Amino acid sequence: MAFRFRNFKVYQDAKLIHKQIVELTTKFPRNYWYLADQIKRSSLSIVLNVAEGSSKQSDKDFNRYIAISLGSVDETVASLEIAFEQKLISKKQFDYFLLSYEAISKQLGGFSKFLKARS
Repeated sequence: MAFRFRNFKVYQDAKLIHKQIVELTTKFPRNYWYLADQIKRSSLSIVLNVAEGSSKQSDKDFNRYIAISLGSVDETVASLEIAFEQKLISKKQFDYFLLSYEAISKQLGGFSKFLKARS
């Protein structure tokens, strides 16, 4: 089995950022477990939807999973914004992840355009 998703840069980048998100959220206070959990799940969703979509039979189907990944990027950023407002992360941390997820979003958007052009 090929597992072609492993060759996609966006998959590799999203996986790396997810690892950093897990490290970041382990430092959240216990009473914010729900927010830490949500951030981890939405970050992981980006990675998993790229992987799952890559196995679909058509580029149109794959593109639907890319769209879901883009939604998960927005969900993650919104959750990080709440974490910043609650003073759970610093401005520097928030800015780093914001830039990282902007890059992921651009990669996903470009990938989506590529898939549409092939369809």
